[in-house]
Amino acid sequence: MSLLTVGSVAFDKLETPFGKTDKIIGGAATFITLTASYFVKENNLVAVVGEDFPQEMIDTLVSHGVNVDGLEIRKGEKSFFWHGRYHNDMNSRDTVEVQLNVMENFDPKIPASYQDCDFLMLGNTAPAIQHLVLKRLNKRPKFVLLDTMNLWIDIALDDLKALLKDVDCVTINDEEARMLSGDYSLRRAAKTIMAMGPKTLIIKKGEHGALLFQNDDIFFCPALPLEEVFDPTGAGDTFAGGFISHLAKTDDLSFDNMKRAIVYGSAMASFCVERFGSERIQNLSQEEIAARVEEFRKLATFEL
Repeated sequence: MSLLTVGSVAFDKLETPFGKTDKIIGGAATFITLTASYFVKENNLVAVVGEDFPQEMIDTLVSHGVNVDGLEIRKGEKSFFWHGRYHNDMNSRDTVEVQLNVMENFDPKIPASYQDCDFLMLGNTAPAIQHLVLKRLNKRPKFVLLDTMNLWIDIALDDLKALLKDVDCVTINDEEARMLSGDYSLRRAAKTIMAMGPKTLIIKKGEHGALLFQNDDIFFCPALPLEEVFDPTGAGDTFAGGFISHLAKTDDLSFDNMKRAIVYGSAMASFCVERFGSERIQNLSQEEIAARVEEFRKLATFEL
């Protein structure tokens, strides 16, 4: 099954309790497509970068089997840039600087070869842009996953609510679920959000795992306790990439398979945080992924 990812390919500058980086490669679509490269063969990208974006990183994406026909390079312009500083708990962070640059007027162009995509990953961008992608596809994909965040709930709520009616699944964190629903109880919040349109909802809880909701069914996947966590940047995108690419690989949208997809997404996110940026997920083997998934299975399995 083919996967189309639309989102940001960007520069990040990071500060965590374990060190600092200069400009490194980041962006939601970068993490998603690199993660998906371990699961699907038709891995298509739509994004925009400036002339300053290194060809070396584009080559890295291509070497992972990512189709970059939809990557627009704007001459004379700069790529999106985010500078973040994480607190000691690694769960909270401050934005030191943001330069929207090419993302300020991102106009996603869908190549003809992408039009028949089976699975669509709408990486975190403005809801109006995400909705535009859906409208520009000749046919609706069989599964659409939306990632969003508190910023859009604050400043683009009407656009977000309009988009929610047209997607199959949403992934947000627990704070955002409470913001969007107006309810502290995550179980009630999930019902409120699913009533807005999506049949399935994923609520991420960072180091405390993730919840999957569909109708009256609930599944919880714990996070893997790691000895070292260097950088949580991109972990949520890596999680989403692992989730949707497992669904695309298996072409199975049952709730049971979504439970497996949550575990694969969590496993991939656990690799991401072990190094700065996308370094770790650029260099994985299928054996490492299988072993990490097995760690999750052992962590959550018990007998009565």
